[in-house]
Amino acid sequence: MPKTLASDFLIIGSGIGGLSLALKASEHGSVRLVTKRQLFESATGYAQGGLAAVFSKEDSLDAHVRDTLETGAGLSNESIVRKVVTEAPARVQDLMDWGVRFSPSRVTKNRRSSFELGLEGGHSQRRILHVGDYTGQAVEQVLVDRVRQNPRITLHEHHAAVDLLTRRRLGKPAARSRDVCGGAYVLDIEKGQVQTFLARATALATGGAGKIYLYTSNPDVATGDGMAMAYRAGARLGNMEFVQFHPTCLFHPKAKNFLISEALRGEGAILKNRSGKRFAKTYDPRGELAPRDIVARAIDAELKRTGDECVFLDITHRGPSFLHRRFPKIYAKCLSFGIDITTQPIPVVPAAHYFCGGVMTDAWGRTALDRLSAVGEVACTGLHGANRLASNSLPEALVFSHAVAETWAGMAQQEFPLYPADVPTWNTGRARNPDEQVIIRQVWEEIRRFMWNYVGIVRTTKRLERARSRITLLQKEIQEYYWNFLVTPDLLELRNIALVAELVIRAGLARQESRGLHHTLDFTLRDDLHWKKTVVLKSRWT
Repeated sequence: MPKTLASDFLIIGSGIGGLSLALKASEHGSVRLVTKRQLFESATGYAQGGLAAVFSKEDSLDAHVRDTLETGAGLSNESIVRKVVTEAPARVQDLMDWGVRFSPSRVTKNRRSSFELGLEGGHSQRRILHVGDYTGQAVEQVLVDRVRQNPRITLHEHHAAVDLLTRRRLGKPAARSRDVCGGAYVLDIEKGQVQTFLARATALATGGAGKIYLYTSNPDVATGDGMAMAYRAGARLGNMEFVQFHPTCLFHPKAKNFLISEALRGEGAILKNRSGKRFAKTYDPRGELAPRDIVARAIDAELKRTGDECVFLDITHRGPSFLHRRFPKIYAKCLSFGIDITTQPIPVVPAAHYFCGGVMTDAWGRTALDRLSAVGEVACTGLHGANRLASNSLPEALVFSHAVAETWAGMAQQEFPLYPADVPTWNTGRARNPDEQVIIRQVWEEIRRFMWNYVGIVRTTKRLERARSRITLLQKEIQEYYWNFLVTPDLLELRNIALVAELVIRAGLARQESRGLHHTLDFTLRDDLHWKKTVVLKSRWT
């Protein structure tokens, strides 16, 4: 019999946002943390570069703000930018207090910082704190260990959230004009049962949706679950057209979504085409250190011009001792594929990497639904605007997790917005076990392929319209399949990626200009006269 589980706080997702929020929320009440794979499996664990924060005497908060605003192409919310930049050092200190040890400075004379600070595209100063080239893995491990040891946090691994529970969804009158979230239906994957999770407050920390594209740096869990659930529940989503493509993913038939960190370019790596010619400065005077959207488009243009499958990132001039110390993980991974980065250039291609849009929040991480918050990549806070500055994402997650925890203080004494009597147990009706998983796989692959071809780095109105026609037809098939068969993790993810893909297409058609990550050949210029600050998408279910 499916269970009803209650807690003060429900957190869906186990990256840096979800885990840090769980630790801080546990100071105010009981926490249940839901994650659809193992606790460690999140985009955070794959982050190589680090965290951008001002820790150098040569740097300043104003400089970090300027770099963020410039990269955001006019759409970043300056008050949010200042909030994140100002609070980032304190939140990094939280990580250090929990046990993260960032790479120390190797300079002993006239040392400007205690840390070895990296430089990445779009930054005017070295300000990237890192742990070698496996920062995310190091941070995630510390947080996972802390969370597992915390008696006030109950972990639910291998549990996939199905849908959020709101009063409107259940046919209950809202106490106020705004609807309220009271938890979620969650699939226990191992038991195959959908359980009811009730909470006084709920937070989405589900990450991004890179898996809607054929090529991505993201882990398999990045299927846009939180964005899709929030949209179906009635929350507002913003700026979904701004999908960041990381310029350099390893190009190898046996390599799956392995990122070649931007930090290599910060340390002098050069982009070359197959003939060995450096090309980045042809497209922008900043060359390899231009913001990611510019570098990704430069690579895309070079590949289209030459007809080659990849370009090459060359850092051989830095020598073996430096590369072994600074990039041990990248060195070892490339070597496992027969590529010695100390003597050979690395074959790379762009890949879908980060969603700058998402569930819209205020400065405290609150969404349009009462008692529903969003942190990390799932959220659209106003920080990134039309393009994310490298290594700003992890500090953003920490800053907003801290803000959400502060709003939750004292909430453990408030009533639940929904009670067990309000929420019916999950009804399977006449649904049966899926008999042809090949259908799910086929539709998934079709979506990912046309999203890559039609809604990728460079777009046109005609391609977007074709993508909209295809997703409309596929949505009908998926909905029919969803209601006829018992829910499975694959079916839930397919349903979510199809919805997120639709939202990206709709937002792309709505923005008739080229700005930041949205580049269309039909409107090649940035339009500062008729521009949209935010493309807001509201649920058709509300």
